[in-house]
Amino acid sequence: MPPRRPRFRQLDLLILVAVLALISYILYRVQFHFHYNWNWQLIPSYFARYEPGSGNWVLNLLGQGFLMTVRLAIWGGLLAALTGGALGVCRVAHSLFLRLLSLTYIGLIRNTPPLVFIFIFYFFISSQLMPLLDIESWIADAGPGTLKGLTFLFGPLELLPNFLSGLICLALFESAYVSEIIRAGIEAVPQGQWEAARALGMHSGQAMSKIVLPQALAKMVPPLAGQFISLIKDSSLISLISIQELTFTGTELAVSSGRVFEVWLTVGVLYFVLCFGLARLFGRLERRLSRYH
Repeated sequence: MPPRRPRFRQLDLLILVAVLALISYILYRVQFHFHYNWNWQLIPSYFARYEPGSGNWVLNLLGQGFLMTVRLAIWGGLLAALTGGALGVCRVAHSLFLRLLSLTYIGLIRNTPPLVFIFIFYFFISSQLMPLLDIESWIADAGPGTLKGLTFLFGPLELLPNFLSGLICLALFESAYVSEIIRAGIEAVPQGQWEAARALGMHSGQAMSKIVLPQALAKMVPPLAGQFISLIKDSSLISLISIQELTFTGTELAVSSGRVFEVWLTVGVLYFVLCFGLARLFGRLERRLSRYH
């Protein structure tokens, strides 16, 4: 039986009128009681600027910061999904060592404030990890095509070590929450599915990959979508370790231009557009998956 379509009722109309009245009142107060000289004409130039020497348009600070945030969201989401997926499977493994290892990691991360974790990781772990990777030497030996590809994927190469530090830090923090979502999704699959897989002669790995995980995926999508959107908002925290994402560039512009409210309102709108767009995208994915379950 198809679900009933929601109807627009009188109570909905009253709520809508109340919300519009509240917004109108706030705008009135801002306009007549908040003594600030608004100037929105400069905002477009913060996204892109024209270089007379090259004759090209190039991204300015807000555009560069937004693009860096998108890169952090994509790569951070992928790395958090892989790490969190492995931890989630370990949480339901038969091996006591794997369960204790994953439980210790998850408990440590989830009970540490994100800002504290970022500082500890950046100054104590990343400072030792990045010299071992020797990224600068690898970049120096790379060809022009490789350098162009790396710039497109990760941003300016001179900032690549900082970008990787922030990316790994963000992904490791978010993976602790992703792992619990995956564990809950796996445990939500009825025990009879495991027994049916064993009756067909499958071992635990085959049962997990072919029977359990496909069914658990539909249950995981809504909380995973929320966690991925949370990752985008949490990426603003790594601006404190000089990763030049949207919040970092917004701070620089607000200080240098003096257009504090215009810049921060624009930054807020950009975060909203990115998160709302992803919420709609995940909503469509959830509806498509629900057709097969």
